[in-house]
Parts: sequence; C-alpha cells; structure tokens
Amino acid sequence: MIDIRQLRYFQAVAEELHFGRAAARLAIAQPALSRQVQQLEEALGTPLLRRTQRRVELLPAGALLLERSRSIQHELERAVSDTRRTGAGELGRLVLGFIHSSTYGLLPSIIRRFRQQHPGIELELLELPITAQHAALVRGTIDLGLLRVQSAPPELEVLPVMPDPFLLALSTRHRLASRTRVHLKSVAGDPFVMFTRDEAPLLHAGVQAMCAQAGFTPQVAQHATQIHTVVGLVGAELGVAVVPATARNLRPRNVRFVQLADKAEPVHVALAWRRGQETPAILAFRRVTQDVVASLR
Repeated sequence: MIDIRQLRYFQAVAEELHFGRAAARLAIAQPALSRQVQQLEEALGTPLLRRTQRRVELLPAGALLLERSRSIQHELERAVSDTRRTGAGELGRLVLGFIHSSTYGLLPSIIRRFRQQHPGIELELLELPITAQHAALVRGTIDLGLLRVQSAPPELEVLPVMPDPFLLALSTRHRLASRTRVHLKSVAGDPFVMFTRDEAPLLHAGVQAMCAQAGFTPQVAQHATQIHTVVGLVGAELGVAVVPATARNLRPRNVRFVQLADKAEPVHVALAWRRGQETPAILAFRRVTQDVVASLR
C-alpha cells in the first residue's frame, strides 16, 4: 500500500528533478526523502526515476504517476475544503418547504440574501400547505419548512420567527374603508369571505375566535383557501374578510386594509425542522431568516 505522504514526496522530486531541492522544499532530510521514494517504487513494483550522479529523470511510469498524483492531491484538497465548508454551512443542499403566503414578501427577501451569503448551498423549493410540510419533514422529504405555527408532530422543532397580526380587508367602496382602525363588531352584519376549515384550519379558527370574542357569528358568503383568493373576492365586493397582515404585500386594487381595535393573538410565521437534525445549512438559513425579519421590522 502507498500513502498520500509518499505521493507528496515523490511529486516534489518529480517536479524538481533534484533530491536536494525537493528535500529543502519539503523541509525534510535528503536521505529520508530518498528512502520514501525507494519504498514507493518497491510498493509499486517498478522504478519511477532514473538516478545518475548529475541528474534525475522521470521514467514513463514516473511520468504517469506524477500526473495521477497531482490529480489525487487536488481532489484531496477539494475534499478537505468542501468538508470544512459543509461543516460551516457554506456548502451543501437544502430542500425547503414553504406556504404560498410567504411568497408575498418574506420568502423572496430570504432567498435573495441566502443566495448572496451562501452561494455554495443548493436550495430546492417546494410549495406545501402546513400539514403537508409537517408530514414531509417527518419523512425527510424536506429539510426545513417555512410555515405558520400550529400543532405539529412531536418529532419536529418549530421556531416562531415573525408575528403576523390580523387586519380587516374591505372593498374600497365599503362604508368603513376611509377608517384607519375599527372594531370587528362594526362589520358583524356584513357578509364574510372566510378561509375554509379543511384547507386553512389555522386561519379559519383564528377568524372564528375573533368574531366570537366580538360577540357574533360571521355570515359566510364565500369560502376560499388562499389569502390572495380571499383578498380578490373582497375586492369584488363579495364581502369583508379578516386576513393576516401579510396580505398587504399583495397590493390589490379595490381593497383597503384596516387595523382592528380588537385584541387578538397574531398568527406566527415559523421555521420547522426534524428534532435533532439541525444541519449547518439549516442553521445558516435560520440566521438569514432572522436577519431578514429584523430588517423588515
């Protein structure tokens, strides 16, 4: 068997074609260098160099080994560098699940900064609802999820990163559209565009709880799953809606967003990953996310 050190010693002699200069380059004694090259030749079963009193020449086998040795040294250096960069979160691959509403403002900012700071990490994106992200994280189909906080499997770690308070979405022709702040009970008699219970259980439950706290049950005129759909239907004057503040980033025509005077818990945007598997790439994405959220605030 031969080792990397022997190849490095041989490479120095083959490039210098002089044992004395090669020994000085390697900072070892010349006799020790000669022994290492001889042992390498014995291990390979063929001479690599022609030695005379005046010069050292490469034999064909030596020329081939020099070429391969350079390639091996280069690959070893790359392996060491890539291993260190992967451990530092500078290299690798990250599969990210995300909810649709994050594309309105937060996700593009995160991706832009993440790719600037970590160009060596390949980022694959999959749009998935919250419950589907939970299942994909447990299975290992995705590494990280950008979602909203709701009850999750015990295998997962969930870190809230940004509160997303509720606003009242009104048509610009609505009687309260000129207000900056209203109580939810002001629209108790209006038809509501409501998130569906099955497809958006977190938002559905949040809006229902707010209406109950305000003392009424919403009169649902239309159900919808996605925030952009709910806002579009409000703009079409099908009703009013309570939506996360993220919806403002849509900048829809014919819709006015009004602050609610009612006290209500916001929904939170969060990152989730499988417990105990927070890789350097996940840590890097988490740091970037927190930096972006801080800048948005």
